[in-house]
Amino acid sequence: MTRLAEVEAKAERARRFLRDRGRQGLLLTTHANFAWLTAGGHGFVGLATERASGYLLVTPKARYCLTSNIEAPRLAAEELAGLGFEMVESPWHDGTTVAAIERLAGTDLAGDAPVAGAQELAADIARLRWELLPAEVERYRAVAQATAEAVEGAAREIAPGMTEHEIAAAMAQRALAQGLQLNVCLVAVDERTERFRHPLPTDRRLEQVAMLVLGARRHGLCVSVTRMVHFGPVPADLLARHAAVCRVDATFLHHTRPGRAVAEVLTAAIEAYREVGFPDEWQRHHQGGATGYAARDYRATPGCAEVVGSRQAFAWNPSIAGTKSEDTIVAGEGGAEVLGRTGAWPQLAVEIEGEPIERPDILVR
Repeated sequence: MTRLAEVEAKAERARRFLRDRGRQGLLLTTHANFAWLTAGGHGFVGLATERASGYLLVTPKARYCLTSNIEAPRLAAEELAGLGFEMVESPWHDGTTVAAIERLAGTDLAGDAPVAGAQELAADIARLRWELLPAEVERYRAVAQATAEAVEGAAREIAPGMTEHEIAAAMAQRALAQGLQLNVCLVAVDERTERFRHPLPTDRRLEQVAMLVLGARRHGLCVSVTRMVHFGPVPADLLARHAAVCRVDATFLHHTRPGRAVAEVLTAAIEAYREVGFPDEWQRHHQGGATGYAARDYRATPGCAEVVGSRQAFAWNPSIAGTKSEDTIVAGEGGAEVLGRTGAWPQLAVEIEGEPIERPDILVR
């Protein structure tokens, strides 16, 4: 599938959405939705805001990019060339974008934000992204591979005495060199692996064990990866806890199949926590959820009403104090596909209801 064909398929999905809701225009304003509709276009300058640098407008007969005179040249030349978008440029200082939207589609709009009087349907619009096209899955594999290689390469490069900041820099350098943008870059060493579930890097120096966590995106597709590395023999207690968390993660993967209620997937994992002897650990950190063009479209909770979709991406991240298991997957009828498996990291074999599943082990150096 060419990139143009993918954009046209998604535009038709958007138009079905409009017809179902009796609307005349779909206005997309976020990074995630820009990347989705443009098949991987970069609709951002800074990542500190969710607003895209160009708004996309789909009507029954056309599609537009509304942006300022600052952003129009780059978006037209590098992100949207040949994709059938009509550029609508406004001076950066006079706020005429709203008037342009009304001129092109009136005010009978559905949007992912309350812009120009559009009816905000952000949650419903997000669902348009969830069933990935085969071409998107192919891109996703490459993004996940690059992310895992950045983490695993850094894990092999670091040494005792390095600070968490230096370890984070090793991951970031490898990621940026592969064209990845960073969503999250976390590092914990030694006692901090047990104390904190979201360990922002500090000046603490590595002695024996490190947890490396990277959330990255490319083509708009978000990947989450965690790896553990230990210098010298791994204590029996840490080995046991890591084996336990891998069993919980494998349970998530086994049950993440199209048509399965997300709450049921989480319930199976909570039971796995109990079976491995850590019944309360699931309450100490969220367990992950649906991903794709957003780091998490939603987090799984016991009351979650969502159902796993076909070719929908998930990033589960079960944790037990001192360790965590995390990769990005795509749900399929034949089981979950782990997108970022490099073949160069030690694996721990787990069997869940007769299905053999491998999860990343602790790298011993």
